Amino acid sequence: MKPETKHFKFINSKTGYVIFHHTVKADLPEADLKAELERVKADVATSNGVFLDTIYWLEDK
Repeated sequence: MKPETKHFKFINSKTGYVIFHHTVKADLPEADLKAELERVKADVATSNGVFLDTIYWLEDK
């Protein structure tokens, strides 16, 4: 049975700390998933006052 959602954590690469968690539908097409994660990454960077390239995401399994 496949999970209904995927969980991602957004990490500040300079500190190594997780600064945001985000959940998406598991059946989201790959292109839409990437677009959603990039949008959230930009929002997280802006709200935390860090450069966009400082943040990356990992799927939380």
